[in-house]
Amino acid sequence: MKNDSGIKSATGLTGSGSRDWIVQRISAVVLAVYSVVLLGFFLTHGDVTYLEWASFMTSLPMRLFSLVAVLALAGHAWVGMWTVFTDYITSGKMGESAPRLRLVLQTLMIIAVLVFLFWGIMIFWGTGFSVVAI
Repeated sequence: MKNDSGIKSATGLTGSGSRDWIVQRISAVVLAVYSVVLLGFFLTHGDVTYLEWASFMTSLPMRLFSLVAVLALAGHAWVGMWTVFTDYITSGKMGESAPRLRLVLQTLMIIAVLVFLFWGIMIFWGTGFSVVAI
């Protein structure tokens, strides 16, 4: 199924423009709140030691919140980059090679988002990079 611009929505996150819009807005709120929490931690703790930071970030509430933030970042990036690619890499602007270029860029973007998502989960719930490198 094609939308009015003639661009297939196969690589959109939810397959619906309004649902993608909602994902974008909710993920932005999650990321904003996460940023405020981190900023609040630094503002309320003068000189932060490694032990304070590690204790804060490895507490169960922060690990869960960080997982939600990583998932929100992945969804936000996916929808945002899909929107940029479909808005600016069009046949009208780039010629007949636009659909192929857009497919390549979207594929690379999806791979990157999935790698960063996996890596982020491993940082907060695994042993970090050592698990990925082995």
